[in-house]
Amino acid sequence: MITLKALADYTDTLLSVEKFQDYCPNGLQVEGRDEVELLVTGVTASMDLVEAAIEAGADALLVHHGYFWKGEDARIIGMKRSRLQRLLGTDTSLLAYHLPLDAHPEFGNNAQLARVLGFETAGTFGDDGGMQLGQHGVLPTPLDGAALADHLARRLGREPLYIPGSQQAIKTLGWCTGAAQSYIEAAVELGLDAFISGEISEQTVHVARECGMHYFAAGHHATERYGARALGEHLAGKFGIRHAFIDVDNPV
Repeated sequence: MITLKALADYTDTLLSVEKFQDYCPNGLQVEGRDEVELLVTGVTASMDLVEAAIEAGADALLVHHGYFWKGEDARIIGMKRSRLQRLLGTDTSLLAYHLPLDAHPEFGNNAQLARVLGFETAGTFGDDGGMQLGQHGVLPTPLDGAALADHLARRLGREPLYIPGSQQAIKTLGWCTGAAQSYIEAAVELGLDAFISGEISEQTVHVARECGMHYFAAGHHATERYGARALGEHLAGKFGIRHAFIDVDNPV
């Protein structure tokens, strides 16, 4: 068992939250009971995940997508009221780490996606508030686009949307999880053969085709299932607490 404050302080330091200019507060977002014996992790603090965590007996829930995003309605009404009411009513804490969890070199979403896909990271690229969140590497054996799409489907359990912007074999590639489709232009500037993100936008298709880039949209949720889980496993091992990852399926 560990105190909530000690858990939050350690995780804030581990993920270097002070270095990020983010779209939401990172760290403890909803304060519950003082001690944590069971930590549940997941991708998004939806009501489904909140209910599942409460049902599991969680003292704290740690997610990638939490609450209080810039530009949202500040009033505690509707869906926001319902979510907060359940957490506060059960004394369940909520911790959330957005960009810091994308960027961490070991437990981050991009590092963990590379592990799942069997990619070796050669460096970082892109610019998100001064931080390079994207990663890039070299495939040990060149693949054509269809073969890489099949590899993504098998490893992630979800068929990617593949935009064949080139007929050339893929040797170098970049990746950035979630809604990082705009990183494709940085991938082009870096001279990469392919780029993988979670989501896709209409204009991303044209960039891929006109710049000769293989592009794969592998799913926002599908590419970001691994960071929170890896972080939770690390925290459980370090502090001797129990941990459970709960995956609430999302087709996007």
